[in-house]
This record gives sequence, structure tokens and C-alpha cells, in this order.
Amino acid sequence: MANTITKRELVNKVCAELDCGFTQNEVLDVVQKTIDLITEALGKGDRVVLRNFGTFTVKEVKPKVGRNPKDPAKNVPIPARTVVKFKVGKNLKDAAAQVSK
Repeated sequence: MANTITKRELVNKVCAELDCGFTQNEVLDVVQKTIDLITEALGKGDRVVLRNFGTFTVKEVKPKVGRNPKDPAKNVPIPARTVVKFKVGKNLKDAAAQVSK
């Protein structure tokens, strides 16, 4: 089973890799600000491109009719909604392909 890396663990790894005198709190501020700016951009409907990593876009899902699993004869209207989509970049795709080998 794959491990889970939390934001704190990511900050610790960045600090260890950089070894340039930044404190963990400074790196945490940069990571959090990056997440905040990506969230803000997506909230405006902008596209966020991180070359070789991937692209975040906002898409609207059209309304549709679903089924109630407990009563399949009943139609359940599902309203339109906005979702975030992620398209994997080349480097991330290649790294993920190595997991299964």
C-alpha cells in the first residue's frame, strides 16, 4: 500500500532537500501561499498550468437524471455543478508509470 504524504511531511522534505537555511515555518508559508493562489485562481475560473506536472481546470457538469440505488424505479435529478479537473503532465505520468513496474 502506498504511503500518504501530508503537507507537514512535504514541508519537511523540501527543507531537507534545499538545505539553504529556510525554516520549516518559512517553507510552510510558501507551500500554503502556493495552495491559496491555486485555489484563488480556480475560484475565478482560471486554468492553472504547472509544466510537466499537470493542469487544473474548472468545468461545469451539466444537470442529469440519476437513479436511487434503493429504489431504481425512482429518478433523482442531479443539478449542474462546477468541478475541478486535473490533467496529468508528462513527468508525473512517467513517475506514476514506474509504480506499477
